[in-house]
Amino acid sequence: MRATRRERGPSVRLRLALSYAGFVLVAGAGLLAVVWVFLLRYVPADAVTVSDTAVPEGPGFPDRPLFIPGRSDLWEAFAPKAALMLGFLLVVGLVGGWLLAGRMLAPLDRITRATRLASAGSLSHRVDLPGRGDEFRELADAFDTMLARLEAHVAEQQRFAANASHELRTPLAITQTLLEVAQREPDRDVDELMDRLQSVNGRAIALVEALLLLSRAEARIDDQPVDLSLAAEEAVETLLPLAERRGITIESTTDAAVTPGSPALVAQLVTNLVHNAIVHNLPAGGRLRISTGISTGISTGISTGISTGVATGPAAAVLTVENTGECLDPALVATLVEPFQRGNERAQTEHAGVGLGLAIVDRIVLAHGGTLSVVAREGGGLTTTVRLPLSEGG
Repeated sequence: MRATRRERGPSVRLRLALSYAGFVLVAGAGLLAVVWVFLLRYVPADAVTVSDTAVPEGPGFPDRPLFIPGRSDLWEAFAPKAALMLGFLLVVGLVGGWLLAGRMLAPLDRITRATRLASAGSLSHRVDLPGRGDEFRELADAFDTMLARLEAHVAEQQRFAANASHELRTPLAITQTLLEVAQREPDRDVDELMDRLQSVNGRAIALVEALLLLSRAEARIDDQPVDLSLAAEEAVETLLPLAERRGITIESTTDAAVTPGSPALVAQLVTNLVHNAIVHNLPAGGRLRISTGISTGISTGISTGISTGVATGPAAAVLTVENTGECLDPALVATLVEPFQRGNERAQTEHAGVGLGLAIVDRIVLAHGGTLSVVAREGGGLTTTVRLPLSEGG
């Protein structure tokens, strides 16, 4: 959207200078008025000459009668000097106001230049305003913080777009290759070709749906009470056949934990965590433990939105999913919430997904004002903990 073109008006500096000059002029006129009203009112209106009272002029000069000037005489002597003083105050007010306004508005000019650079695409520039804290420096610091977050967000979006393009290009390239092979080999088994095409197409559809869900998770639009225990039970019931087929034992301990948010997104969050815990488990004899409840502590782990460590926070609705599996490098665990990141041999297993499961969980958690902690278990596998704000009265 193009900005509305505005007519050029007087600058803020000029208006401030005129305001300062006007204030000084009014103050000076007020002082002169006080002198005239409260001092000269005691002076007689007409001049008075007292003939019987002589005023000595000094040695060698004759005495002269006492002369008491009237208001008009004093006004004739006072008015020109007052006018000169008001003119002097006006000049001092304009010059001093112009210099003072320029000094006061210098930080604003610096912020304006930074804003124009940012609008031109230079997000790395910062105002970095020196000096002690005041309104302008608070504005500059807030603007620098906004630029830093915006720069990080743009970099993340660019990285995500590059990764998404790469991931989408893979199934399309495979499809193109299969079609070219089928064209060169008319006698090739059609059923096998159709199965492979269906598999590749299914992966592409899953990737597109995950990308859409990820973009929808960036901003929460609902704010309804959601019970994590009910979402966990529903996810377990839905994925139980997959767990039984893979020989995974599920243990569930669900206590009521109500959080304000989007029921659809919270359900997707729990489903993704349970699905990941099933798919990325041991080949046989694996276990999965899911629990919900209310807690005030923050577990140790690789957290999103908070620093790693043990701390005490406000009451929160907590969801914990713990699963067995292969031993994972802590450096790898730290990257699992990034889009298109997969653990050991994840891309070769059935239901491998598209590498967006934990990334979607991370976005949903952030959209709900919560924290996500992913920790590698000593015996293998992961412990994933989600803390969400607790509903009032929850």
